[in-house]
Amino acid sequence: MNGSTELLIVLPSELPDNVIGYSRTPEFTEDTLPEALKAAHTTKRGVWGLIHVLDGQLFYCLEPPHKGQRLIYAGETAPIPPGIPHRVAFVKNGRFFVEFFKKPP
Repeated sequence: MNGSTELLIVLPSELPDNVIGYSRTPEFTEDTLPEALKAAHTTKRGVWGLIHVLDGQLFYCLEPPHKGQRLIYAGETAPIPPGIPHRVAFVKNGRFFVEFFKKPP
C-alpha cells in the first residue's frame, strides 16, 4: 500500500439509480472535439456524466490510479463518475455528446 487515502475507482457500467438528468453538451465530432476533452479532465463534484456515441467509435479511459478503459460504439453509452479524471478520443470519426446527472435536491 502506498499510503494514499484516495479511493481507487473502476470504470462503472451504469449510472446510480438516484440521479436525474439536467444538462448536456452539444454534439462533438472529430473536428469539433475540444482539446480539453482529449486530456485529463473531470466533471463537477457530485455530477455524473453519460457519454452517448451517435456514430463512429470513441475511446474512453479513466486516468491512473483509477482503472478502466473501453471503446464505445455507435448506439452505446458509458457513465462518467463524478470528479474522476478521464479522457476521450475518436477511434473512428463520428459524433457524441455527454449528458449530465446529479442527485435531486
